[in-house]
Parts: sequence; structure tokens; C-alpha cells
Amino acid sequence: MPPNTDFQSELMMKMYANSSEAIFFFDRDGKTLSLNPAAANIMENDVLEQLIAGADSAICEACRGFTSESENQTCKNCFFESVEPANFTSFQIHLKTKGKGVIPYTATFHTIDAERGIRVFMLRDLTTQFETQKKLHQNTMMRHVIEAQENERKRISRELHDSVAQELLSAVVELRALKYMTGDQKVLDKAEDTKATLTRLLDDIRNLSLELRPASLDDFGLEAAFRSHFKRIEESYGISIELVSSINKKRFDSEIETVFYRICQEAVLNSIKYAFVEEIKVHLYEEDSHLHLITVDEGLGFKEGQSPKGTGLGLFGMRERAELVNGKVEISSELGKGTTVHLSVPL
Repeated sequence: MPPNTDFQSELMMKMYANSSEAIFFFDRDGKTLSLNPAAANIMENDVLEQLIAGADSAICEACRGFTSESENQTCKNCFFESVEPANFTSFQIHLKTKGKGVIPYTATFHTIDAERGIRVFMLRDLTTQFETQKKLHQNTMMRHVIEAQENERKRISRELHDSVAQELLSAVVELRALKYMTGDQKVLDKAEDTKATLTRLLDDIRNLSLELRPASLDDFGLEAAFRSHFKRIEESYGISIELVSSINKKRFDSEIETVFYRICQEAVLNSIKYAFVEEIKVHLYEEDSHLHLITVDEGLGFKEGQSPKGTGLGLFGMRERAELVNGKVEISSELGKGTTVHLSVPL
């Protein structure tokens, strides 16, 4: 079937007029022959006037350089004057635009009519791609940082539990043996005082080890880690925590389990510090291919839209951790009625 030239021409004109890409046509001297609406929209008024008037190299007024192998922005070996035009079939360029400052574009610059020296210059905005790459890089770095942090917590926790705590326990046992070695009451009384001090220190070290990284989280999963953590909180603060779980000891990806444990830990701690409550409810369940965690307190609460007490870094950290596993944290609160934190992560 022979090509319909008129139809092709119509399609090309529609593409030129409606394309989101900026398209410029230049002659061999750098004078503008034509530019489409997308190109006109990104140019500052003074530059646009020069382009429309056909001023030589008017595009240079907006150009802030292209990216080479050695520099992010350079004018050396300019694409307009290069003796190697093949190098500019695809490259990155920075342009000063109307209302948006300097924007990175992916560009192509090549000759379409060698006899008359007509060249086409096409630009596509890279801002969205750059923001996506930046977010990806931030998330990747954050994931590495948190992973390294958790591994270090685990190492220190094991070291405290298996080494320091065991040494202290040995010292306590040796002090107990003193009563069989001497009848000096002063020595025995001093040994008893020292034993009591070491016993308290031993409890503190064990609690610190659990706070850093509970072994139950790695060995038995979320349910076991939550029950162990809540028991310590109840003993330390006298606060009742009701856990309702329907996951039945099911295990999940290690990163997801860590996110749930840390966010729950932060949410419960916030309730203790700022809500002034005597009871906290925690619900852990799986639904619609998502794992959910809901913590509820009926404490002081805070007004929606206002910063809660504290630095706010805890809430920011919860949301940041959730994003790393494609989850989200929703926080709802009302003055005098309490706060609800809902974490949802796709499995």
C-alpha cells in the first residue's frame, strides 16, 4: 500500500503542534527557522523574541551548557559548532527556562536537510526522571543505613547478652560463694551490697540488650517480640497493653518484621510519653494481601494539622520506615479522645 503523503504531512504537523517535546529548527548559521508551542512555552520572553526574530545563536542566551564525559555543564565543543555531530544524537543539556530556573533536558540535535543545512533540536524535560532517581537513591541509601543500623544493634545486643551479662552473672555467683569462705560479717555485708548492685546492673544490661534488638524477633517473629516487649513495658511503666493478633506465629520478610516492630515500638512509646494513658490496644492482622498494625490509645491526643508534642521526628521516622517496604502510616488524633496509628504494608 503506497504511503499517503498528505496524511503523513498532517500527522507530522499535529505532532509538531501538540508534542510535549520542545522542537526547534535552525539553519546552518544558528538562526531559528521555526519552533513549536512547547518550545515557545519554556523560553523566557527576551530569548523568545530573539529566536522569533532569527538572531544568530539566540538559543545560547538560554543554554547553560551540556553534560560531557568530564563536566556536568560545559560549552566546550558546542553541539552547534561540533565537528562530530554524531556525538549529539542524544545528550543532556541545561536550559534557563521561563519561571522554573535552570532545568535539565535530554536533547537530540541533528541535520535533516544537508543541502540547505537545516537542523532540528528536540528537548524533553528530565525533571520528573531526576526526581524519581533522587527518591530511589534516597530510599536505597536509607535502606542500607537502616539495615546496617539493625545489624549493628543485633551485634551489640548479642555481645551484651552473651558476653557482658554472662561475666556479671559469674561475678554474682562468686560473691554468693563468699559466705562459705569467710565468717567476717563486714566482708559478707559488703559482698551482699555489691551483689545487689551487680544484679541491678545485670537486669539493666539485659533490658538494654532487648531494646537494641530482641532475639525473639529474629528467632520467633513479630508476635513473640511484641509480647516480650509489652511485658517489659507493663513491668516498667505499669501500663496495660492489650495485644490482639491473628497472624498465628506466621513469619514475614525480615525487613517487614523489623519495620513493624520499630514502628509499634515508637507508637507505644509516644503514647506512654505524651498521651498519659493507662492502657494501649495493639491489633496485628493480615487482610487483602496486606499486613496491618493498629495502635490505639485514649489519651490526650492532639489537633489534626498541628505538630504533636515532642520533636515530630518519631512520626517522620515511622513514615520513612514504612515507605521503605512500600507501606504507609496513617495517624489520626483528636484532642481529649486519643490517637490511632495505622500501619499497612503490602505482602
